[in-house]
Amino acid sequence: MADLLTRAEYEALAAALELPTNAFIDGSFRPAASGKTFPSTNPATGVPLCEIAACDAADVDLAVAKAREAFEDGRWSRMHPGARKDVLIRLAKLMTRNARELAVMESVDSGKTIYDCETVDVPEAIHVIKWHAELIDKIYDQLAPASDNHMAMIVREPVGVVGLVLPWNFPLLMLAWKIGPALAAGCSVVVKPAAETTLTALRMAELAHEAGVPRGVFNVVTGSGAEVGEPLGRHPDVDMVSFTGSTVTGRRFLHYSADSNLKEVVLELGGKNPCIVLDDAEDLDAVAAHVVNGAFWNMGENCSAASRLIVQSGVKAALLERVKAHAREWIVGDPLDPQVRVGALVSPVHFRKVCSYLEVAKAEKIHLGGKIIGEGFIEPTIAEVGARDAKLAVEEIFGPILTVIEVSSFDEAIAVANDTDYGLAASIFTANGKRGLRGARALRAGTVTVNSFGEGDITTPFGGYKQSGFGGRDNSIHAHDQYTQLKTIWLDLTDHSDACVD
Repeated sequence: MADLLTRAEYEALAAALELPTNAFIDGSFRPAASGKTFPSTNPATGVPLCEIAACDAADVDLAVAKAREAFEDGRWSRMHPGARKDVLIRLAKLMTRNARELAVMESVDSGKTIYDCETVDVPEAIHVIKWHAELIDKIYDQLAPASDNHMAMIVREPVGVVGLVLPWNFPLLMLAWKIGPALAAGCSVVVKPAAETTLTALRMAELAHEAGVPRGVFNVVTGSGAEVGEPLGRHPDVDMVSFTGSTVTGRRFLHYSADSNLKEVVLELGGKNPCIVLDDAEDLDAVAAHVVNGAFWNMGENCSAASRLIVQSGVKAALLERVKAHAREWIVGDPLDPQVRVGALVSPVHFRKVCSYLEVAKAEKIHLGGKIIGEGFIEPTIAEVGARDAKLAVEEIFGPILTVIEVSSFDEAIAVANDTDYGLAASIFTANGKRGLRGARALRAGTVTVNSFGEGDITTPFGGYKQSGFGGRDNSIHAHDQYTQLKTIWLDLTDHSDACVD
């Protein structure tokens, strides 16, 4: 990624953007069948960006039909693996060529900081596409250990037509996490972006078509959950849905599947993730930097945010002083200012929700923040709770609010950490290697980091325990499994030649 520009330069780029506004179906942009639209608004300014096609069941039916046609005629599903790889590599190159446009588009559409879009989201999305592309012709099928008279082949086949339902917090990156393995496997996809953040999904579909992804293989249907998400989830010709979002909506997709064709459903849902800091943790300044990044990165709009700081008594005071010092460095403001680390919350509805938790925090002990910085903006807030079942300690806030819980021992820290309906991510800081590994084994979460905050990388599977989701994993070679079916081909090699009669 090139060096960051100035705020004025980013504002000029934003003003010059050519924004996609129509759904992308069968290789071209088209308005909703109804002709209806809905506004896309910059959450940082409240200024409308454009009018987006408000699709409904008719558009979903068309997109699924074209995806099915493309899948069955094999224009992508039966393309040589090396050829599919070449197409996705071209897509990654086009993304690189248009990286700054994608970053600015993502920022103005979602409220994300341009700093994060330029340095994390867009480069990582490109890397994800390249990684899965390179894997296409390197995954081998298997032979089972059958008898001498038989051969048993275990082969992978693409699952078919896949609905990909995206969240609004990482629109481009989550799109890459899903289309990378889905397209690599040979599936056709119908993407439903969040209504709040549709622009980069539409632009990516255009780039994919330019790269050589055949028409009908990559479709984007824009609109609300009720008008697009539910028809997609209930569609009898969709073979699978991969959903990232809230636990409440994830439950709905299980109902849609049960009420229709029992399509496979993969869910990556919410989290109330613990960050444990024990008395023997080394370099508290470095620990504090991890805590702040884990809590406030992407405005806390992150399913794997380290939103619960579970800290042992002996180190609490010293750690909190350092956490507050680092948090004060996270500037709140215009997302197009590259110095800003905390941008705007994604929508007025979500802003009001997070503000309601600030009211709850006033009844607790606020160590830092607690203020609204204009419409859509909340400063990083640190609140300590007295009760383990306090609302701030239990509910997923999805905003820049860190909840502090004091504990007296390692065992208590683990018990508090696991006392949640979720199990997506966790972290533990300790200088004792055995204790770190024991903690990592004991924590009920899909990803556990020791002496750092993070989610692993493209090589490691990402997903959760309990109500944080199930059915598959994003990232790594395991992500390909959810977009394929396993087939056994049993061959009888018995020699019957001796039984032949002349």
